[in-house]
Amino acid sequence: MILRLLLCLALATPLAAQNQREAGLELVLLADASGSIDADELAFQRAGYAQAMTDPAVISAIQNSIYGNVAVTYVEWATNTGVVVPWMIVDGPDTAEGFANALSGPPRQAFGSNAIGAALLDAKRLIEGNDIFAPRAVIDFSGDSIRNSSGPAIADARAEVLAAGITINALPILRPEDGRRAGANLEAEYEQRIIGGPGAFMVTAEGRDSFAETVRRKLVLEISGITPEAYDTALASR
Repeated sequence: MILRLLLCLALATPLAAQNQREAGLELVLLADASGSIDADELAFQRAGYAQAMTDPAVISAIQNSIYGNVAVTYVEWATNTGVVVPWMIVDGPDTAEGFANALSGPPRQAFGSNAIGAALLDAKRLIEGNDIFAPRAVIDFSGDSIRNSSGPAIADARAEVLAAGITINALPILRPEDGRRAGANLEAEYEQRIIGGPGAFMVTAEGRDSFAETVRRKLVLEISGITPEAYDTALASR
């Protein structure tokens, strides 16, 4: 976080500072839209994020955060990336509902195979090129594969993102024909090759029934700036 603050201050000019919006967190929701995700699954993912963003627990986490708001954008990734919902400041039920409503309208924004490295770098550019100042920046990467068919290598892209002071969290999506159930441990791959940075963590989406709940929990953790272990310990002590 200190590195992130220093980079922001170094790049800021007096005029830019006057025009900047402030938020407690810049959060890129980087959602899988590659060939393994059909139209129904794409809509299901968007609905899950919409439901999670408007959940009372998420809104409470936002309003109880140090700035009382977060800046969020929803981006789909495949061979290319496409912004579904541009940067929005969410600070309560009304703005959360606005973000959720914006998710339902646009057509599919990304097509083709997997380009994870390029997706991570595009998310970094979205953070660095916006008009928002925040002490923390997080890329929330979700996907059902670790394949990287084109573009920069995952390791190189990840290193560049982390060097910029941006944390990468992950949401591996397990499927009947892929992930842990099929023997290829997607969770281990994401832990070793995707996540990184201060407080980085991973939360697994086990299936459709629990998807929105998993996203809700992940958003609460990211907004609050705590790890799953600390969150579970706090709940157990109540």
